[in-house]
Amino acid sequence: MTPKATETHEARQVLGLDERITAALVGAAVGDALGGPVEGYTPEQILERHAGRVHGIVGPWNGDAWRTARPIAPYHKGDGHVTDDTLMTHALVRVYAQVRDHLDAYAVAGHLVPDLMTNPRWIPELEAEALPLQRIFLAEKWLVARIHYGHIDPREAGVGNIVNCGAAMYMAPVGLVNAANPAGAYAEALDIAGAHQSSYGREAAAVFAAGVAAACAPDSTPDSVIEACLSLAKDGTRAAIETVCEVASRYSDFESALRPLREAVTPYDTVGPDYRTPSLGARRPSRLHTIEELPVALGMLTVAGGDFRHAVLGSVNYGRDCDSIATMAGALAGALGSEAPSDWSKTVAEASRLDLWEPARTLTEVTREVFERDVHRRRSHEGAFAQLRSAGCSD
Repeated sequence: MTPKATETHEARQVLGLDERITAALVGAAVGDALGGPVEGYTPEQILERHAGRVHGIVGPWNGDAWRTARPIAPYHKGDGHVTDDTLMTHALVRVYAQVRDHLDAYAVAGHLVPDLMTNPRWIPELEAEALPLQRIFLAEKWLVARIHYGHIDPREAGVGNIVNCGAAMYMAPVGLVNAANPAGAYAEALDIAGAHQSSYGREAAAVFAAGVAAACAPDSTPDSVIEACLSLAKDGTRAAIETVCEVASRYSDFESALRPLREAVTPYDTVGPDYRTPSLGARRPSRLHTIEELPVALGMLTVAGGDFRHAVLGSVNYGRDCDSIATMAGALAGALGSEAPSDWSKTVAEASRLDLWEPARTLTEVTREVFERDVHRRRSHEGAFAQLRSAGCSD
C-alpha cells in the first residue's frame, strides 16, 4: 500500500506554467500506461493476478498470449504502453498546434478527424505503425463516421453516441490552454466535446478540463480543484463528484478507499457491477447519471492529497476503466505540481516509442500565444465598452 503524500502543498508551488503543463501531460500518459494492463478487472481480480496491488509498470494480463487472449486481443496492454487515451490527447495537442487559438467543434471536424484518418503513427498497443483510426474505440470512431461520412453539424455530432468517457479522457489540453481559468476551460471543452459526446459524457469532458485549469492556479490544492468542478458541474455529474469526494475525504490511503469509492459512485453509474457486461441501461443519455471515471479520479486525488504516485496507483488498482481514471488523476496531480516518478515516465516513453515531453513543449508555446490573444481581445472589448458607456452618459 502506497503511503499518503509526504510532500507539502508549498513544495508544489515552485512549478510554473511550463512545468505544470509538462507534469500534467506526462502524468496523464504515465497513468494511462499503468492502468492499461489491468483495465476492466476488479480490485479483487487485480490483487489475485499480481499477488498484491500494482505498484508500477506491469506486463500484459495474459502474458505472452496478449495477441490472441480475449477479451483484450490484439492489443499489447502493459509493459509501459500507452493506450488510446494518450493517442487522443496528443492528437488534440496537434490540433492546438495547427489552430494556435481556442478550439471548437469545427476544429475537431477540420483538424482532429482528418488527423485520425490520414496520418499513420506508431501505435504502441499494436506494435506497428498504423492510422490512429485503426486503434481508437468505437465511441471515438463515431467522430469519423458522423462528421466525415455523415456530414453532421460538428456541434451536434456527438448526439447518439454511447455516453462514456471517450471525450473526457483527452480533454486535459483544454484545461492547460485555459490554465487558472476553469470557467473558460469548461466552456471550451463543452463546445469541443459536442462533436464526440452528449449528455453526461460531454459534461464530464467539460468538468475535467475545468479541474485541470483549476489545478494550474498558483495556490491550487485538491480541495480548490474539487470546488471549481462543483461550481460548474451540472446534474448527476455534480452530485456524483460531491458524493464521491465527500467519502474520499475520510480516507488517506487508496487501499481502504477502493470499495467505498465504488459504492459512492454506484448510484450514478449506468454500467453496472460487471464492467465487461454492461447493463441494458448503460451509457444512455440521462440528467441523473455520470461517467464513473471522473468522480473516482477526483476522489483518488482527494485521498492522495494531490500526490501523483498515490493518486495514480489508487486509480489503477480501482480497476474497471482504470486507464482513463489514472489518465485523469495523473493529469490533475501533474497540474497541481506533483510530477510522475522519472523512472516511470522514462520507461513509458521508451516502451511506447513516444516523446512524452514534445507535446508539452508545443502546448506551452500555444498556451502563451492564446493568452496574448485573449488579452488583446479583452482590451479591445474593454475599449469598445468604455466608448459605449461614455456615449450613453453624454446623452
